[in-house]
Amino acid sequence: MQERSGRNLGWLCLLLLAGCGESDAPQAPAPAIKAIATKSGIEMVLIPAGEFVMGDEAGADDERPAHKVQLSAFYIDRHEVTQQAYAALMGKNPAEASKEGKANKFAGPDKPVVRVSWLFATRFCTNRSLREGLKPCYRETAEGVECDLAADGYRLPTEAEWEYACRAGSAARYSFGSNAAKLPDFAWFADNAGAATHPVGHKQPNAWGLFDMHGNAAEWCHDVYSADYYRTSEAKDPRGPRAGEERVLRGGSWKSSADACRSAARASEAPGLADVCFGYEQYGFRCVRRAP
Repeated sequence: MQERSGRNLGWLCLLLLAGCGESDAPQAPAPAIKAIATKSGIEMVLIPAGEFVMGDEAGADDERPAHKVQLSAFYIDRHEVTQQAYAALMGKNPAEASKEGKANKFAGPDKPVVRVSWLFATRFCTNRSLREGLKPCYRETAEGVECDLAADGYRLPTEAEWEYACRAGSAARYSFGSNAAKLPDFAWFADNAGAATHPVGHKQPNAWGLFDMHGNAAEWCHDVYSADYYRTSEAKDPRGPRAGEERVLRGGSWKSSADACRSAARASEAPGLADVCFGYEQYGFRCVRRAP
């Protein structure tokens, strides 16, 4: 994965109490958390419509310019798709594969599914939509994968939706503030992960009840990646560039530095490369669907 670092509702109450006294005052007033249990058994959270500043003027070149974005309401998975949930819909668990018969430290039913290409993440979205009687968003054609963003089924989050959900009202470097010393409380990353993924939902959630938005598995987004996209991004529900060779990954992973786990940090990869490259053990995802 090409990381572009900044180089040069009891959970909610707990988070607010923990943040008292912080000088960066990261959290905006949080709306009531509305969660639903889907027919697939995966819990989702309703993210309210709103506006936020996407990007980071102090971050990497591709995080600038920071710009205001308005988003419609949408549902997002509370945590990364697990191996158990993936296998239930797809019939196999790519994270179980081992090299040369060695024990696989990434395998585990409640760990995020990894070793997933962008294409297979979209196929999971389609199977999940069909299982729940919803209209699939994705359709594979000879030219590639088309997406009907108006469909009521599942898809990968746009880059703007992902960052908005991750920030949960925060304008700071992370969803919990700008103090990287607190990252171990919220994330599995290079400093504490032991070079492996961990079961989802064991760290503190952000203010909107979402787990593992920083670290654990790097998450595929729907959008095509472009380093200069923020200069031309739409102000309302941006959908990413129309064409490109790579797809966006967000959130950092068990292998990432603290800086690469920031809310605004961007990364990208060829959409099919997860099947063949060494970086694929970082790649997972979570799903979204539009609100009624």
